[in-house]
Amino acid sequence: ASKYLKTPITTDDIVWTYSGVRPLYNDGASSATAATRDYILKVDQSAGAPVLNVFGGKITTYRRLAETALEKIEPFFAKRNKPWTAGVPLPGGDFPVDGVQALKDQLRKAYPFLTARWEDRLVKAYGNDAFEVLGDAETAADLGRDFGATLTEREVHWLVNKEFACTANDIVWRRSKLGLRLSAQEIAELDAWLAENAAAPSQKYAV
Repeated sequence: ASKYLKTPITTDDIVWTYSGVRPLYNDGASSATAATRDYILKVDQSAGAPVLNVFGGKITTYRRLAETALEKIEPFFAKRNKPWTAGVPLPGGDFPVDGVQALKDQLRKAYPFLTARWEDRLVKAYGNDAFEVLGDAETAADLGRDFGATLTEREVHWLVNKEFACTANDIVWRRSKLGLRLSAQEIAELDAWLAENAAAPSQKYAV
């Protein structure tokens, strides 16, 4: 791809790489490309207590897979509610599909100190939960320490309390991709801060 750019890139320009591994169910296909991408659920009771085995699956079908899993184990429980997740938005997603701009406008009105990039990142990451992340802040200083790339102390506390983040890598790679914008030194400083503060989050930012 580099040959299409006016200024060719080299391996020195790469700041991060990753690979995704998807488990595939062996349905007897002649090759991995021909194997089913669907999931297979099987209950094994050969050892007494039932064990639910999940073969295959992917992130785009996680909700349906989870409901199917509950249906599979339902006979072993006295009662279960009917499926309900199809009509319920994910956390922060309780707004119209075409309501992103309106949500940004509301966020900007409530927190006029936000820059356009900061506002955009918060809406993409948290949806309408961005209001909970920012809380009663009236200025950027109210959000506590700035770790870089618009990541603030209050947001870090929110990620620790709500998203179970424990380390800098949890925050900058697993809960976001802010690692692409933060320097190695900034990430190290965030890790050190978390080691000292994350075990007992400040009540000032408790959510």
